[in-house]
Amino acid sequence: MNEDEWSAVDDYIVDRLLVRDDALKAVLAANAAAGLPGIDVSPPQGKFLHLLARIAGARKILEIGTLGGYSTIWLARALPADGVVVTLEADRRHAAVARANFLRAGLAARIDLRVGPALETLPTLEAEGIGPFDFIFIDADKPNNPHYLAWAIRLGRPGSVIVGDNVVREGAVLDPDSTAPGVRGVRRFFDLLASEPRLSATAIQTVGAKGWDGFALAVLGEDGSHRFDRHRGDASPSDRRPGPLGGLLRR
Repeated sequence: MNEDEWSAVDDYIVDRLLVRDDALKAVLAANAAAGLPGIDVSPPQGKFLHLLARIAGARKILEIGTLGGYSTIWLARALPADGVVVTLEADRRHAAVARANFLRAGLAARIDLRVGPALETLPTLEAEGIGPFDFIFIDADKPNNPHYLAWAIRLGRPGSVIVGDNVVREGAVLDPDSTAPGVRGVRRFFDLLASEPRLSATAIQTVGAKGWDGFALAVLGEDGSHRFDRHRGDASPSDRRPGPLGGLLRR
């Protein structure tokens, strides 16, 4: 199969399983008109995130990487009336487009958009006591994925779901000698998913309108509660601060 066929299957899925959604189409149109990069999740992927958040029973969601807010709106729609998405965006222009999209979609009251580098905003969230978060979506600059994972654990709770996007990178994740910062960040992200005893994780490859990529999915347990997962043997529990991840936390 080729990318045209992958896209055709995506179109079939949208036609059969997703209802017509003018609000979300308007978001993508506004993003394109503003010159934002077309790196939003696809509609089937957005619905996938929405369903994961609903399955998790999420009331508080953290999104690292807003862009124009397309995935944010999918996640916000999964929340109960008193739920909230806290979404972090480093680029002020992107954030302005996202804020307008949230207003247009009627979801501004349910979304807390924070502007600034995520590694500066995350400690602020902790200091404000906004967490713990039930669902955390990591979709920002890939070199910092290991740091974002450390903060996801710190701001989560037992049972929190953590999803990381773009973890296959058209197969480049296989290359241990890659010098690409994004690939190196994702490979380190996988290493930490594998070595952190509080996480039970997997990843799936995806193909479609967005090409060949994938999602990582993890569930946070009590300290050491997943230590008997495959490949972990009898790893001992860690303390509150992540064992292999603790040194990545930046204040």
